[in-house]
Order: sequence, then structure tokens, then C-alpha cells
Amino acid sequence: MGKTYQPIFRNKFLPYLLILPQLALAIAFFLWPAAVALYQSVTRTDPFGLKTSFVGLAHFKSLFLDSRYLKSLQLSFIYAIIITVTSIGLGLLFAIAANDKKVPAGRFFRTILIWPYALAPSIAAVLWLFLFQPSIGLITKWLKMLGVNWNYTINSSQALALVSLVAVWQRLPYNFIFLLAALQGVPVEVIEAARLDGASARRIFWAVVFPLISPVTFFLCVVNMGYAFFDTFGIVDALTKGGPAGATEFLCYKVYRDGFVNLRLSISAAQSVILIILGIILTIAQFRFGEKRVHYE
Repeated sequence: MGKTYQPIFRNKFLPYLLILPQLALAIAFFLWPAAVALYQSVTRTDPFGLKTSFVGLAHFKSLFLDSRYLKSLQLSFIYAIIITVTSIGLGLLFAIAANDKKVPAGRFFRTILIWPYALAPSIAAVLWLFLFQPSIGLITKWLKMLGVNWNYTINSSQALALVSLVAVWQRLPYNFIFLLAALQGVPVEVIEAARLDGASARRIFWAVVFPLISPVTFFLCVVNMGYAFFDTFGIVDALTKGGPAGATEFLCYKVYRDGFVNLRLSISAAQSVILIILGIILTIAQFRFGEKRVHYE
């Protein structure tokens, strides 16, 4: 057995000094804002900011009695499922194609797929806005030629479809990279043994390959759900601003609108706490189930 080496610091304060910058950033940008949001969610301040009173869970009760918030909550889950299923499904298809050595120009194909991930959500939304703008959009003109009356600014279904399309397009490269790496990590011997047993290509994929990449797939499910809940603010703000009639007012955007536009700070803080709880649940799910591996007997 080889020896194991552990770092030894002559100064006992040096390890704490080395992690101090990262700890300071975490406190300043994560822990402190979360603590302030938690405090504001259980208190009420008068319009002049002179008196603050403790109200307990009153703000949370009013949220879950608000039909508009419940609609936003339901819409966010639907949106998250659409983003997760579609982006992972397309990413898996493209990863299978890129992993196939018979596909010509494989490296160029991979490079093109990775590019959208480099764009910020708001920039990606603006690019698609030029294509689907109701008056001058290029694709809008094609749709009108086909008899489709496209105007996502007044049509709720079209607005949700456009926001979902942009989010899937931007999230696809991330899923593609992980799934391609997972496919390349599948042992060739296992696949060859299945072929010798007479299994078809479809049977090999679902019975051999997919179980082996299932830990990566679960990880991507959790990450994409988190992306849909927390990181799509830029897309919504650039395209629809939550409209029409709240059709794209997801939880992350409703927090902003209630807090910074309508100045309902306590209600917005309560919504932030609910989002934090959702993030904690997703993180626990990732650590609890994401590290499991597939075993064959």
C-alpha cells in the first residue's frame, strides 16, 4: 500500500486565511442576502420605513392564497419539465450522432453545437427576437406565408413556446457536452458482448448504454430544473417581460416584478425564500441520488 500524504501547515491560521476570500464572497453574495430575505419575509415595514413588526408566516399564507402566484408556480413547473425533457432528449440525440464515427465532419458538428452555451441568456433572447419579432422577424414572415398568424406579444401559447425554444437552444450545448462524455466513457467491450449475443442496436442502447449513463442523465435533470427555476430571468425580461397576461411570469421573474416594480418587498422576500427552498431540495436530490452507480450482477 502506498503512503498517503496530507498537507502540513506550520502556521495554524494559514488554512483559514487561504479560504477567507471564497468565504467572504459566499457570505456577501449568498448567505447575507438569503438571511435578509428570510428576515423580510416574516416582518412587515410601514410605508415610511419607521416601524417593523413581526408577522410570522402571514406573507407565505397570502402567497398560497393568491391565484396569480399559484398560476406562476404551476407555470414554472411546467416550463421546467419542458426545458428538462426537451433539452436532454435533443442533447442525447446529438451526442449519439457525434459519438458515431461514421458521421462526417464530426469535430465541426461538435463545435457548432457548443457555441450557443457561450451566450448570456439575454443575448440569446435578443438573437431569437430578430427572428420571431411580429413585424420584421424573418421566421415570422415565413410563418405568415404558411398561414400562421404569429404574434407572441398577444398570444400566450406562442409566448411560452418562444421562451421555451430559446431556453432549450441555449441549454442544449451543456447537455450535449456531458452526454457525449458519458457515451464515450461506456466500455466498448460491453457493447461488443451485447452484439455477439444478437442484441439489436435499439436493445443495446436501452439495456446497456442508457443504464450506464443514467447517473449523468439524472445529474442533468437536476441541473436543468435548477436552470429553469433560477436562470431564465434574462430570457423572459428580454422577450416577454412576463406577458402576455402573465403567460411567462415564472417564479424568478415574479420575484423581480413584485419586489422592484411593485415595491412589495416583504411579499417578494417570501417568494425568494420559497425559491431558496426549491434550490435546497434540488441540491439534496443531486447529492442524495446523483452519486449512485449502476451495478450488474
